[in-house]
Parts: sequence; C-alpha cells; structure tokens
Amino acid sequence: MSELTLLILRFGFLALLWVFVFVIVYAMRSDLFGQRVRKLRDPANAAAPTPVSAAAPAASASAGAPATAAAAGASAGAPGGAARAGAAAAGQPQSASAPGSFTGLIVGAAATAKPLSETHPPTPPPQSKVPVFTPLEGSSAGVHPRATTSNAHKLVITSGVKGGTEIALGIEPLTIGRSTDSSVVIRDDYTSTHHARLLNWNNEWVIQDLDSTNGTFLDGKRVTQPTPVPLNTPIKIGATSFELRR
Repeated sequence: MSELTLLILRFGFLALLWVFVFVIVYAMRSDLFGQRVRKLRDPANAAAPTPVSAAAPAASASAGAPATAAAAGASAGAPGGAARAGAAAAGQPQSASAPGSFTGLIVGAAATAKPLSETHPPTPPPQSKVPVFTPLEGSSAGVHPRATTSNAHKLVITSGVKGGTEIALGIEPLTIGRSTDSSVVIRDDYTSTHHARLLNWNNEWVIQDLDSTNGTFLDGKRVTQPTPVPLNTPIKIGATSFELRR
C-alpha cells in the first residue's frame, strides 16, 4: 500500500473521529439544555381588530343628527310633543314632569306590585327538638313508673360477675363497658369497650346503646334508641343485669 493511500486513510479516520465527537457533543447539549423552541406568532395579536380612525365616530354622529331631528319633528304632533321636540333638538334632557312618561311607569309598577304576604309567605314556627320517647312494645314501662333523679337513688347489679354491687346515682351520666374509664366496668366476652350509657334527660334516666356488638336489652327488648328506664326493670348488658331502684 502506497504512502498516499495511507495518508488518505489517516485523514478519513481523523474526519470520522471528529464527526463522532460533534455528534456526542450535540447529543449532550440536547440532553442538558433541551431542543431550541421556535417562537410562533401570537394568534391573539394576529386576530386583533384593526383600529378605527377618529373620523368614523364623527361621521356616525353627523349621520344620526338628521334622524334625531326627524324623530323630534314626529313627536311634536302629539300632546306635549312640541316641548319634547324642542328639548331633543337642543340636546337637553326631557323634564320628568312630562305627561304620560314617568307617571305612567309609576302607575304601571304599582298595578303589578304584589302584597308582601304573597311574595314572602310567613315562616312556620320552629319545631321542638326535644325527642319524644315511646316505651318499648311488651316492656314493663307502663307498669312501673319511670326512674327519675328524685325516685331512683341507686343502681343494683342483680346478676353477673359483680352481682350484688350497688352504685349510688347522682345527676351525672354513667358509662358502661369494658374500658377502664367507664363508670361501671364490666369485664366479660359479651361487653363492648364502650357499650352503653345511662344519662339524665330532663330529670329522667334514659338508657342509650353506643353501637355495641351484642346490644343492650331493656326488659328483654333490644334498645335501638335512647329509651326511658322504669324502676325495678332489668337492663342486660352482656352477661350482667342491673336495675334502677329507690
């Protein structure tokens, strides 16, 4: 192979090497700085309306002047039209005391107005939010009087782990459950952590189930809403029963 051929090959490889270098640099530039974004023409500026010269309003004003004069002449033939026509021709506002203008609007508005009682009906009186308690069907609520703060003074556990225990009643509500912060702690497998609550409502004792798993039973009936408790009526929670007594 001659020296000229070797020289051409060397220059060819050198040029190819530089081509690879430029390609790599261009690729790195695109990755680092991103491709160049071509700025397009704003469509809002392209669709902007052509400004109107100041001569156009003047021309429209001069063209509307004869029409105003003609309208003023036509209204001059009606009663009181002469004064309105003169005012229109002079460019002055019409008087509010012109017959058949402002007075007619007031009469029409008064004729179409409705009484206040028709547009705004009276608001019904607010209903009382005090719940109405109904005794459970088949319970002894109609036999024994309801337990109140004046006739019920103690809670007596009649069956269960703490059978025979007596708890004095005041006016504060009592919580019943397995939790240690309950007023009456009952630890068995059928009692929820916060099972029920015995609360004072208008000086009457009411039992409320706190969404327990096994439910609360008053005289054998499951309690689904706050229910008044009669005296000497068994309340069963889990394996424990208790009554409110004098």
